[in-house]
Amino acid sequence: MTPDFEPLIESSVEIAAPPSRVWPFVSDLVGMSRRSPQVVKTHLRGGGPIGLGSRTVNLNRRGLLFWPTQAKVVRFEPESEFAFRIRENWTIWSFTLTPTDSGTHLVQRREAPDGLSGISASLTKRLLGGQKVFTAELREGMADTLASIKADAEA
Repeated sequence: MTPDFEPLIESSVEIAAPPSRVWPFVSDLVGMSRRSPQVVKTHLRGGGPIGLGSRTVNLNRRGLLFWPTQAKVVRFEPESEFAFRIRENWTIWSFTLTPTDSGTHLVQRREAPDGLSGISASLTKRLLGGQKVFTAELREGMADTLASIKADAEA
């Protein structure tokens, strides 16, 4: 196993809006570049609408470093759960929406049930400061993403 690797990273937020109001922001992968500090652009292959099996090509950034990824939507339950798997590193990114008395409890996760690909582990170590540093950045990015979704859903 890769040193300092965490197979599960998650962040959550309470949103004063029902899941029906939150869902459009969560499932908008093309618009994720406005929410995530790492996502520069996402292209939905074959056009929309997005759903189970949809595929994207993504451009990510950290400082001067840019890298492409490909993703496939692996879970798609409207107003409940949305998840996509990154081909290059094997991780699954997801959003889970749970209705509450005051709105929605939204959880974002990065899971790695199969670990990380060798190339991803190597590049993270050589170019991104190692697992510990990059994981901290991912957590911060999740908080930023959730804060953006919260602000838009509550507006």
